[in-house]
Amino acid sequence: MGLFICNALWRLSRLPSAGRSLVRALGSEDEDLRTIAGMFLVQAGKSAEPLLEEALRRRKNLPMVLSVLASIGDRKFEPELREFSLDRDPKVAQAARDALRVLTAHQ
Repeated sequence: MGLFICNALWRLSRLPSAGRSLVRALGSEDEDLRTIAGMFLVQAGKSAEPLLEEALRRRKNLPMVLSVLASIGDRKFEPELREFSLDRDPKVAQAARDALRVLTAHQ
């Protein structure tokens, strides 16, 4: 299903499978798709948080998920970001450190 259709379905109906498609797109090999999915999730704000929390628990697309969470700006995710900043995966750890800086800038 196309990213724009998924976004419309999710925003209008909160269909979980459509929202999860956006989160899955954060792991796309296509940088444009990753960016667009991230923008859609950030625009959704707090309503995207449960989907992103699920991705955190499952360790799916972590660098992008961490970035999106920081861009939403909810400080409740700061403990998770700090934990991920010490992750064994250097890409995840760097993404978490970057996300903490973004979250701090939201203050």
